[in-house]
Amino acid sequence: MKARNFMTDGIRMLPRVIALACMVSVPLAAVSSVRAGNENIIEGSYKKPSGAGFVLMVSLRRAQ
Repeated sequence: MKARNFMTDGIRMLPRVIALACMVSVPLAAVSSVRAGNENIIEGSYKKPSGAGFVLMVSLRRAQ
């Protein structure tokens, strides 16, 4: 009787196990299919800091 319950429980859990396996494997398959370059640099335009904040901080410290 227990072996029969084990079999029926296993059959009932089979769709859940398959769904879980698909949910885990799909992102892994998508990552392996992405064609990306070997560079680790993300380029973008940015304003070079002028350093005025540091100068202001030093001058305020000396004023104390």
